[in-house]
Amino acid sequence: MRELPKGTKQRVIYQLRAAGIRGDTPNSQRSGTHYRGYLPHVKKEGTSYFVTFRLGDSLPQAVLRKLQFERDERLGRLQTGGTADCKSALQLRQDVERDYRREIERFLDKGVGNCWMKRPEIAEIVANALRFFDGQRYVLGSWVVMPNHVHAVIWPMPNFLLGDILRSLKRYAAREANKILDRTGEKFWQPESFDHWIRDDEEKARIVRYIENNPVKAGLCKTASDWKWCSVSGGKKGRLQTGDTAD
Repeated sequence: MRELPKGTKQRVIYQLRAAGIRGDTPNSQRSGTHYRGYLPHVKKEGTSYFVTFRLGDSLPQAVLRKLQFERDERLGRLQTGGTADCKSALQLRQDVERDYRREIERFLDKGVGNCWMKRPEIAEIVANALRFFDGQRYVLGSWVVMPNHVHAVIWPMPNFLLGDILRSLKRYAAREANKILDRTGEKFWQPESFDHWIRDDEEKARIVRYIENNPVKAGLCKTASDWKWCSVSGGKKGRLQTGDTAD
């Protein structure tokens, strides 16, 4: 029988493990739910994730608190009212979280804050950081660098955690961007990122369409391919300066 390519073989093994065919020591950062700050992060090993991270001043606290209050009210009604129709309690909670993320994304598209990534040299730093470990630590799918936030589809490779991947690329991008901005010790990113594991091909197709059309929807360009800092416009894997790493 022909041997599977190494990357494909590892991915199949991890997908089988995610389906429960092989048991391992429980680790909620691989499969399960864990919390960092106020956000629940649901992990399922062997799957791709839709991730969003944003600049520190892109979402005013008053707006965030209002959206959180509305989300918590909906979740509270679910707990007191039981489940409706044929949906499970988990599915209903996921619907609430999805709507909460969408409201935040709509606000981000308004371009609030300093929008440092409007500057081409800073957008390029972030794009390079995203692409640098593609194929080594993760498989990078569709992605876009917006003026005040980033969207991407990421499949972590075996033995790499999504949280570690995001911390690494955000840390590098923040350090290099702050050099250009001549800032020291100031927050560049909002510490927490949004991540959502993609459940099936239909959902992935919808997310990809959203990512690719985000610059058009936000009024930044006429067609997706006009926006330089995205997967649609192509481009080679980013290069860092000699002696640097993305960590």
